[in-house]
This record gives sequence, structure tokens and C-alpha cells, in this order.
Amino acid sequence: MDKMISLTKNEARRFLSSYHGFRASNQQLGKQGIIDYIRRVGCIQFDPLNVVGFNQELVLQSRIHDFKPEMLTNLLYKDRVLIDGWDKNMSIYLTEDWPYFSRFRERKREQLSTVPEVKEIRQDVLKLIKDTGPITSKDLSYDQIIEWPWAPTRLSRAVLESLYFVGDLIIYNKNRTRKIYDLTERNIPSYLLSREDPNQTFDQYVDWYVMRRIGAIGLLWDRSGDAWLGIRGMKSSDRKKSFQRLIEAGNLIKVSIDGISNTFYMRKYDAKFLIQSDDQSYSAILAPLDNMLWDRKQIKELFGFEYIWEVYKPINERRYGYYVLPLLCNDRFVARFEPALDTESKTLIIKNWWWEPDLEITEQLKYDLIKCFHRFLGFLGAAHISVDSRLSKKKYLKWLEL
Repeated sequence: MDKMISLTKNEARRFLSSYHGFRASNQQLGKQGIIDYIRRVGCIQFDPLNVVGFNQELVLQSRIHDFKPEMLTNLLYKDRVLIDGWDKNMSIYLTEDWPYFSRFRERKREQLSTVPEVKEIRQDVLKLIKDTGPITSKDLSYDQIIEWPWAPTRLSRAVLESLYFVGDLIIYNKNRTRKIYDLTERNIPSYLLSREDPNQTFDQYVDWYVMRRIGAIGLLWDRSGDAWLGIRGMKSSDRKKSFQRLIEAGNLIKVSIDGISNTFYMRKYDAKFLIQSDDQSYSAILAPLDNMLWDRKQIKELFGFEYIWEVYKPINERRYGYYVLPLLCNDRFVARFEPALDTESKTLIIKNWWWEPDLEITEQLKYDLIKCFHRFLGFLGAAHISVDSRLSKKKYLKWLEL
């Protein structure tokens, strides 16, 4: 008989806040804290937009108490403990996971071998990098425009991306958002490069990925959604069979949550977070592509919070704003705000603010949010918060100006 545990919504929310390290008792520190968190969740999503930090930095600042962007940069491009790769879209994961993505690289090699323009010059580009060192697309003079998966692009960019996707190159460093590529063999240990894919069968591959995606969020239901994006070749029927195999093996626990008809799943070894919580108050500013928000429908069911990232929506279709971040406080989403950063004056600007309905704005809530924004200023290297006077009066935000 399948083992199932029952939780209230409050218990499920409490579990997630503990699992993701929002609570003070579970927050981590420094580069080791980053490694430990990414090992727990598998990957964090990368996005090139930078309004008040990149998405991957915003994910970590809410969990790593003393996080600074250079910590992540060093782990990626100096220590090589982390690597830029494809998991759930563009992501960052542990370099030690390299062998598990063999299927992705093999599939890309098959797909991209049919692009004649790339195939013709790829060996020349590899030799150039071997002889001269890391390069960017600007260092190549292949200016021909070719068809590419996202949009037509310069052949210089296409060949480097192709070599990156198949694993011949890695992202060696970045100059802002411009990628600098180098030979994989010069940067990843040979024992990882020579290791066979641990998932020898398709079922093993699916089981590994199902566990990985459940771990990315902590608690996940079996419904189609963004949390399952990027698992190439897996159908919903494969996923259902995997759930059953993993339950029978004792690796997954079924979870029922009061008031929600869908069954949820939790990795067995994550059940410890059900009791690793405390009554200390906390608050956190979440990233737009935060792991906990990967399944927006699930968040709406559990928290009663509907979050839509509207950066790619036309202005007249936006309900809130261009780049809006959610605020979580004591297991409840209390508000969302639209930020901007004036680097010259080191000021975080609150362009707009939306309280959640039926929320009592208490002195304790204000205190928790002030502590949260103090930390956020430290992450940004800013010193002040500025709220438009009309917005401050309308949204009762005078207390937030620091």
C-alpha cells in the first residue's frame, strides 16, 4: 500500500519555507551555503535581464544570508564548482552533474550536425580556441546570417553556441551578458568527462529527472506545468510510471493537502524539513523565476497568490508592471513591488507597490519587511530606499523609506 501523509495548507507552506531556507533557522552562509542549496534543488534558473540583479542572484540573496554576487561568479568561473548549462531552460547547476546531461548533449549533436554552415567551420573554431585561448562571438568574423532555433543570427554566434550545446565548449566567463567560451577539456576534470551517463536506461533517466524536479521545488504535484519543462523525451505517461516506481522503491512520499484534490509528491529524505521549522518571523524578496514559483498554479492553490511575470507582455496587457518581485512574509505572500536601481546615488527606487487583499498591515509586518529590505540593500550595494511621495501616501509606505 502506498504511504501517504496528510498536511494542511499551512503545514505545506511552512514546509516549503523551511525547505528553501527562508526561515532563519535554515538560512545558510557563504559559498558553501550556495553549493549546499543548489545541491538540494538541482539547479537555479538563469535569466539575462538585470533590473535589480540577475534572476539567479535574486534566488540566492533570499536564502544565503550574506550573499554577494561575486560569490556566485567565483563558484562559476574561478572555482568551477558550478557551471552554466541547460536543465530547466538556461540554468546553473553543480559541475559534478555533468555526466547526467549526456543525453542532452548527444541529442544536440544529432540536431546541429544537420546545419551545414556550422558543420563546415566547427573544427576551425575549436583549433582557434585551442591555440589562442577563450573567445567570444565578437572575436570571430563569420558574419553570415543563418537560421537558428531562437531567431536568425550571425554564424559566429551559432557555431559557438553549437559547440557549447554539444559539450565541446563551456562558458568560461562572462563580460556582463556576453559569453566567453573555452574548451571543456581545459576546465572540467577528466574523471567527469570520461564518466558514463549514470542513467543507462530511459526509465532511470526519467526517474532521476522526476526526483530532481520535485527536489527543485520541494513539493510538487503531477500536473503539466513549467516545473516539468526541459525534460526532453518524457511524456506525462512516463512521468506517472516513474512516480509509481519511485514510490515502490521508497524514494517518494505521496502527500495529500487539505482542500486540494491533486496528490503531491515529496522526496523521502526531504521529509526532515517538516519538523525543521521555528516560530521566528521572516520575510524574503523572491526572484521572478524563483524555484518555489516554477509552478504558478500550484502556488495559487497553496498560497492563494497569483504571480505573473509580465516582462514579455505588451504594456497595455500588463496587470502590474514590467519587472515585479513578490514579497513572502511568515508563510504568506503579502505584497509585490516594482523596483529600479539608481547606481549613482545608490538608491533602490520603489516604482510601484501592491498589497495583497485582506491583509492587516501590522507593526510586526512593517518590522519584518524593513529587515528584509535592509538585507536587500546590502545585496545591491545600495544605501537608500526612495518611494514616490504619492505612492507612499496611497500605499502606506512612509515607514519603508530608509
